[in-house]
Amino acid sequence: MARVHLTGTLKQFTGGVSQIDVDAKNVRQLLRVLGERYPALAPHLVEGYAIAIDGEIFQDAWFAPIRPDSEVHLVPSIRGG
Repeated sequence: MARVHLTGTLKQFTGGVSQIDVDAKNVRQLLRVLGERYPALAPHLVEGYAIAIDGEIFQDAWFAPIRPDSEVHLVPSIRGG
């Protein structure tokens, strides 16, 4: 299973859990599983976060592949202005 790491702001919606093992083949599945497991977290996964999979950052890449041994980080998106 992939290991998901959550930032401090997201941990408050998981009861303080910061690392979660998830069985998902892509980003879309990952976000669905996280939202089902932690319903309070679901609305916060819709936007505002980028996904880093094994060190590569993805934005809006719903079907980016996730391997069973992947390290996944949810990180706040950086917006320019």
